[in-house]
Amino acid sequence: MAKYFSQEWCDLYKEALNNSKTYEESAKTWEDDFYFICEKGGPIKENLYMYVDLFHGKCRAAEIMTDLSKYKPEFIITTTYAIWKRIITKQLDSTQALITKQSKLTGNMAKIMRYTKAANEITNITRLLPTDWPE
Repeated sequence: MAKYFSQEWCDLYKEALNNSKTYEESAKTWEDDFYFICEKGGPIKENLYMYVDLFHGKCRAAEIMTDLSKYKPEFIITTTYAIWKRIITKQLDSTQALITKQSKLTGNMAKIMRYTKAANEITNITRLLPTDWPE
């Protein structure tokens, strides 16, 4: 198992995305990059930052960040550890979390909505990762 939001976890995520034919097909015309931000709270003592670069059904990069000035991603998704865990463990739908403001999206919502199937597949793949959750 890989520790949640570790580089090892990111590497597994990238590999899983790149091995998914479903994701590849649903995202074949999509190219965007993201910061996923896990806000401190509960067992998380400081904010955690993950960068993901998606390009036409493949993941070109997935890395833990400390310097947020390194990239200028098109999208930033921010929420608490508790909400991320609920999304990843399929207790909360990621779109519902955005609509109910349990998570926050910075970027063009209309563009994300054009790729709902791909966005859902990104979440589904995250659920498959063997994750060691901090408690």
